[in-house]
Amino acid sequence: MAAILYLHNRRQVSKRLVLSDMTDNGIYQRTRFTRSGVEELREMIGNDLSRSTARSHAVSVETQLLAALQFYATGSFQWLLGRSCGLSQAAISHSINDVTEALVKLAPTFIKFPADNHAARATKQAFYQMAHFPNVIRAIDETHVPIRAPAANEDVFVNRKGIHTINVQAVCDADMVLTDIVAKWPGSSHDSFIWRSSGLYHLFIRGHAPEGWLLGTFPCC
Repeated sequence: MAAILYLHNRRQVSKRLVLSDMTDNGIYQRTRFTRSGVEELREMIGNDLSRSTARSHAVSVETQLLAALQFYATGSFQWLLGRSCGLSQAAISHSINDVTEALVKLAPTFIKFPADNHAARATKQAFYQMAHFPNVIRAIDETHVPIRAPAANEDVFVNRKGIHTINVQAVCDADMVLTDIVAKWPGSSHDSFIWRSSGLYHLFIRGHAPEGWLLGTFPCC
């Protein structure tokens, strides 16, 4: 009887989500990444996600990454993601935070603006071949990313459509690769204010940017 009670009451550990249990299509549907893309990310941020613990049920790097990528792709409730990943809501929250910090740490390696005219020449040619628009080195635009209403200064995050957002300024090349991004201003911030406050604006004003045009749809000057 005691053995039966022990088996009934002992802590149950759900099966954790791993790549080997998923199809290629399933991976893409859940994360918007290919299998090779997830594997590459796992290798790049694995050291930052490894848990230094002797616990037998520590969350693996792969499961943390898959949980975070699903959250980015779907914006689903954390408890609901926990069901599909075999994690508690608290573990999902920790995984999202840790993966985000690891990606932010890695971002400067990949998101960087060209520093000289030689580096910008290929982009000018690519933009011209695409739309016959000369001398364009980058495209720039703003986008509002919806967020949950924050507890502090809630009103400043409300944009002109009445939605709580972060107003994000993004710059990309002709291949849609991000080369500069500003994601810190609340939704009520005007596009032109974000532009004038950005490091990229001062790079152009001081004459340190490559010669060419930033092609955008908002009043940035």
